[in-house]
Amino acid sequence: MDLNQIYTELIMEHSYNGKNRRVLEEKDREERGHNPNCGDDITLQIKFTGGRISDLAYTGSGCAISQASTSIMIDLIKGKEKEEALELLEIFLEMIKGTELTEEELEMLGDAVVLKNISYMPARVKCAVLAWHTLKGLLGS
Repeated sequence: MDLNQIYTELIMEHSYNGKNRRVLEEKDREERGHNPNCGDDITLQIKFTGGRISDLAYTGSGCAISQASTSIMIDLIKGKEKEEALELLEIFLEMIKGTELTEEELEMLGDAVVLKNISYMPARVKCAVLAWHTLKGLLGS
């Protein structure tokens, strides 16, 4: 299976899978992210337990890349301490900017690494980073 096929399958799986698209009944904070240029619009909700991100979910709409990136991010961040989440967020943003990452950093990103080639598609970068920038606001950084 080639990398493009894996990319396509993961994007489609996360884009249409609703497991992370829901409203949290108990949340500590929420933050809206909106890209007026393309219409992507999400709201992230977060729940902390003992300093950890115990739950994270989103509602909203947008293109397959923005929805998949949001879902992939949630899978990666849920269960992490705030500092760990911020580190992963910065590594992801560097990857999307086209910065060369170490093998260890790429491994830390898990499935989010499939979005690496978005850096070569300037029109789609804002779609891929919307949730990550929204998370940054949500975490107060």
